[in-house]
Amino acid sequence: MNRLTKIKSIGTAVPKYKHQQNEILHFMSRIYAFNEKERRVLRYLYHQSGITSRYSVLNDYSHKPNEWTFYPPTENLEPFPSLEQRMKKFNQEAAALSVRAIRNCLQKPSDLAKITHLITVTCTGLSAPGLDLQLIELLDMPRNIFRTSVNFMGCYAAIHALKLADSICKADTAARVLIVCTELCTLHFQQEPTTDNITSSLLFGDGSAAVLVTGDEDRSTGFPLQGFYGEVMPKGKQDMSWELSSTGFTMTLSGYVPALIEEDFEKLVNRALTKHGISRDNITHWSVHPGGKKILEAIEKSLSLPKEKLDASYRILSDYGNMSSPTILFVLKEILCTLDKRKKQTVFGAAFGPGLTMETFLVGTGS
Repeated sequence: MNRLTKIKSIGTAVPKYKHQQNEILHFMSRIYAFNEKERRVLRYLYHQSGITSRYSVLNDYSHKPNEWTFYPPTENLEPFPSLEQRMKKFNQEAAALSVRAIRNCLQKPSDLAKITHLITVTCTGLSAPGLDLQLIELLDMPRNIFRTSVNFMGCYAAIHALKLADSICKADTAARVLIVCTELCTLHFQQEPTTDNITSSLLFGDGSAAVLVTGDEDRSTGFPLQGFYGEVMPKGKQDMSWELSSTGFTMTLSGYVPALIEEDFEKLVNRALTKHGISRDNITHWSVHPGGKKILEAIEKSLSLPKEKLDASYRILSDYGNMSSPTILFVLKEILCTLDKRKKQTVFGAAFGPGLTMETFLVGTGS
């Protein structure tokens, strides 16, 4: 019997602070100190975002200034938190959130002892020793576990991690690979009211997702990974970026990104399907990273998809915002829970990030 690399389970977790989008809008309006016309524009952008709520490790975004725990309660947030302060907060919070996602992923605590490989994914906090070693210590994982990290790849990084897990499982049929994607995007709020900063402030949230990938022969459990395909669009290289600054990580997210995706996504999908030898008719579900409402609308236009085909993506966007790398796993988890394993069903997944990079995957059920 041929072995198939499979997603066995996905677990998710979010921080304890849930902020309504209108509460975050109030915070941003206060900090940006806009005039009335500018505040109307900001309200419009927030109300059109497709986001209802987001989660953060910081309570500040929906609390009164005298209750803030991270930003100084001054009119302009000065002294503004430094990169060092943000990384300290990441190191305090990311591991515990990751542990919750892992426990949500694994069926029982004893499953931890069977993990052979650990892949940690993040683009919002970097240190050495880092998240991987924190998790090994917190979860008492084997000290000789194979570990690697995917860093600074942005929203498509979970798919890159799945590619690595697939290669590992094909090389070692006994492998049980645990991927953990954890992002604390809200640590990197920037006070200067540039277009990029405003866009980031209305989109991003915090979250974690863990996925267990194996290469065993048991076809009764899990969802087979059927292949990957990705491309880089150099013409969009300057339109999406993520860089370090003295006050945290800064995002460039050009308004041209949805147009670039709309123009090229159908061609990318066609090349991916040709590689895998299947047609659009074989795709029963679409798991698309909700980078923003306009990006989802661009996908619909590019593929001539009815909006309901992206319902899972819209729901995750509404409930959590864009959490960067874990987001596609939140969407995929929701879709996999609806699949009928007695039927042949195929999910086409896609996510986007700096480069401009577009990564895709296929996962499904049935023989």
